[in-house]
Formats: sequence, C-alpha cells, structure tokens
Amino acid sequence: MPIDMDLGWTGRTAIVTAASRGLGRACAMRLALEGADVAICARDEAELMRTADEIRKASGREVLAMRADVSQAGDIKALVDATAERFGRIDALICNAGGPPSGSFMDMTDEHWEAAIQLNLMSVIRLIRETVPHMRRAGGGRIVNISSVAIKQPIPGLVLSNTLRAGLHGLVKTLANELAPAGILVNTLCPGRFATDRIVGLDRATAEREGIPEEEVRRRAETAIPLGRSGDPEEFARYAAFLASPANSYMTGQAIVVDGGQWRGV
Repeated sequence: MPIDMDLGWTGRTAIVTAASRGLGRACAMRLALEGADVAICARDEAELMRTADEIRKASGREVLAMRADVSQAGDIKALVDATAERFGRIDALICNAGGPPSGSFMDMTDEHWEAAIQLNLMSVIRLIRETVPHMRRAGGGRIVNISSVAIKQPIPGLVLSNTLRAGLHGLVKTLANELAPAGILVNTLCPGRFATDRIVGLDRATAEREGIPEEEVRRRAETAIPLGRSGDPEEFARYAAFLASPANSYMTGQAIVVDGGQWRGV
C-alpha cells in the first residue's frame, strides 16, 4: 500500500524539460499531483499540448507549456523567462532530454558528437545557468539531472551517452559544492530500463543489428534485471518528486540509480 508523504510542493513551481512523454511526462505529472505548478517543454508542440491538458485535468494545477528545443540556447532562455513571469518564482528544475543515437565509437562523426553535446551537455549547463538566479531569489531550490545508469556502468553501443552522462555528473558534483551555500541542492537520477519510446527504439536498433526479433532483445534485457521487468515511468517519477522537493533537505551531489537492481557495482 502506498504511503502518503507531504513533500512540500504546494505553492511551488518546477520546470521539467522534454516532458511531453516518457520519464519527463511522468515527472511533470507527479509534481503537479503533489501540488506544484509546472512549466513543461518539448519539440513536438501538438503532443506537448495534449500532455499539458492531461496534467491540468488530473491535478488541477497550472501548467505552462512551451515548444522548445533544449539544444538551442534561445529556447532555454525563453522557457525560463516565461516561467518566472508566469509564476513569479522557480523552485525546482528537472533537466531531461532525449538520448543521443546508438552506435559504436567508429560510427560517430564530429557532427554526431557536436549534436549530442548540445542536446545532452550544453542543455543542462544553460538550463542551470538561467535558473539559478531565480532560485537564489526564492531562497533556495532543487536541481535534478535525469541521466542514465551508464554513468555507473557504460552500456554497449551507447558511446555518446556513456561519455556525456559521465561528464554531466562531474558538473553535478561541482555544482553541489558551489551552490550549497545558496540552499540549492543538485543531484543526478540514473534510470535503468524503463518502458519508454527511447527503450523501444534502442531495442529495435539492437534487433536489426543482431538480426533477432525485438521481443528477444526485450526478454534478454529484462532477464538481466533482478526484479525481472522494465520499470514504469511513474515509479521513476516518485524519486524525482522527492529529490526536487523541500522534503529533500540534506542530499546533494549524489547519483541515485533507479534500475530494479540491474547495476551490481558496490
């Protein structure tokens, strides 16, 4: 039976990027259900607006939905400025973005690397840089970077993700130290295998590369998970809702793995 716990979200505002579907959508929904007003963005405007309507109807909270590409600096600034203008404060930021393409090191061109850097590294840098002044004015805040279990254990065929996710956690560790005096806590959440479109796409690519059915790829992957299944995005969102909330008052600079026990490192 679920245990109710007041995370202190009422009257607070959060930004969740890439929130029209998958883990981002689940996080935005969870925060709104906990009492937060949320600003969400995605590149697909039609899907974003549907998600915003669903969050409003389910939670009764205010939702600001803006089409934005987080690989573009101008879009990030516009999103943060609009959020501050609409709600008057920004208390939390959940940084999320689509994953870079799969492939081996020798498959990747400079163009692949540059695009991945803009999407998965510079997006977080810019989001935090734009948001921190608002958090300082609010007396503190919480930043959660949605990364991957790859920062603990590199995933075969995902050289771009493996490299950039590890680098981002170096940023998180640095910022945890720099921003703590301002009451801003910064953490990384590392999802394993969750039932999202991203995982479906990766399974399809693996199946094509190995010449086997997608179902076999899925079965093989889930066999390696001690809990024996893929996670539900809502399960992941509960951890994000806590880390980004006032209830998290003493955890910063950490990388929390949410993967059903798949990572076996000490």
